[in-house]
Amino acid sequence: MPRLLPIVTLVLLMPFVAGCGNSESVAQDRRNERPKRDRDQFASDQAKDMGKTIPFDGARAIGYLKDICAIGPRISGSDGMKKQQELLQAHFEKHGGKVSYQRFEGKQISRKEPVPMANMIVSWQPEKERRILFCGHYDSRPIADQEENRRNWTQPFVSANDGASSAAWMMELAHHMKDFSADVGVDFVLFDGEEYIFDRDKDQYFFGSEYFAAEYRKSKQKRYLAGVLLDLFAGKNAKYPIEPNSAFWAGGLVEDIWKTAAELGVTAFQNRRGTEVLDDHLALNKAGIPTVDIIDFAYLHWHRLTDLPEMCSGESMENVAKVLTAWAQKIK
Repeated sequence: MPRLLPIVTLVLLMPFVAGCGNSESVAQDRRNERPKRDRDQFASDQAKDMGKTIPFDGARAIGYLKDICAIGPRISGSDGMKKQQELLQAHFEKHGGKVSYQRFEGKQISRKEPVPMANMIVSWQPEKERRILFCGHYDSRPIADQEENRRNWTQPFVSANDGASSAAWMMELAHHMKDFSADVGVDFVLFDGEEYIFDRDKDQYFFGSEYFAAEYRKSKQKRYLAGVLLDLFAGKNAKYPIEPNSAFWAGGLVEDIWKTAAELGVTAFQNRRGTEVLDDHLALNKAGIPTVDIIDFAYLHWHRLTDLPEMCSGESMENVAKVLTAWAQKIK
């Protein structure tokens, strides 16, 4: 484990974030693609006062996680995915969310036929033009390709942290969205097809976020100020270093969120460089939505049969909710 840097002020964090963009691991083509914007423009719109902390219930969130995993595998185009969508839609509508779908087909290179896929979008206070989004994928992987015994790859597994946790976190947050006092509207976006991988070397990744980004480019009705991607974030004792691609594409947003965590004393958000990952946030950033990836890539059960609800933590989910809801209420 690398040495951890201390949580510092916004001024001291800025050079580190800028440094991530100049690292040798960042490819030249992404330098060329990076949008030209004032990195601190988003930060200048923040209010000084911290918003009201919501009573996010981690134990109830874990209960929702177990409900989702009880469905079994939720692979794109499967009956399990359909059952999950029905469960989520009923829950979000019960609490006042407006549910819609982006339906499309995903044709994987290693498969003969395409499968139906659907991104789920849940809008809160849809009348507000200025919006942010919380997102994650909700499909489970067809193969447990990190198992040492290859014969176990095709055993069914429920992907508790790697997929179900984002949906469960949103289910708990739904209890608090009706009275959420922010000056921006909030959308929950659950991407399909992130895990629809059978051949790691040949297959296409990120069907759902790529489709969402393409539709966003064409739409003039909804504009997002910022996005937050949750992936592998709910493990026990989860820690969230700064993901380098997030710092490169959305440096100002990284500063705002990690500074909020420092102000709240949530030390799980760590001011150090984490593992650089390719994830759903890249498509959103390239479409003009500054988006950060909150991810604990040290999770030991990634793509293993042991990625079960008992490996997840309500406290980790509470930590993320505390920081993100306070950050959202500071946006003016």
